Parts: sequence; C-alpha cells; structure tokens
Amino acid sequence: MANMKNAKKRVLVNEKKEVRNNMYSASMKTACKNVERSIAGKDKNKAEENLKTAIKRIDKAVSAKVVAKNTAARKKSRLTKKVNQMS
Repeated sequence: MANMKNAKKRVLVNEKKEVRNNMYSASMKTACKNVERSIAGKDKNKAEENLKTAIKRIDKAVSAKVVAKNTAARKKSRLTKKVNQMS
C-alpha cells in the first residue's frame, strides 16, 4: 500500500478513472453488439438506429481517451459497412 500522501491520492484518482473508463468501454461494446444483433435479425431500420447510437458511444469513448482514434474509425467503418450491405 502507498505510504506517501501523493501516492495515496493517485490510487484514489486511478480508481475513479477506472470506473469511468469501464463505463465508456462497456456502453460502446453494448451499442456495437446491438447493431450486430439488428443485422443478424435482418431489421435494417433498427440497425440504422442502433448504428447512430453506436457511433455516438464510440465517439464519446474517443473523447474520454478510452479508445484510440484509429480503433474507433475502424469500428465505425466496419459497422457502417455491414449495415449498408443489408438488402
């Protein structure tokens, strides 16, 4: 366990950041899964709605520096491509 005051503070701050980062990450993953489920269910309207939500969640994760920009761009691109390929 940390002994110095600043080390103790860093432990507390890191715990708060971990909770926040997990929230962004989990909501992003859930939104992506919802898009995948809509695609599997062949519901294009629902997939497009879920895609908009997923893109918002991915962008929020990027702004919180939970996910790198290129990773986010790749995820958005792949999801959009799958939705657009639906007939």
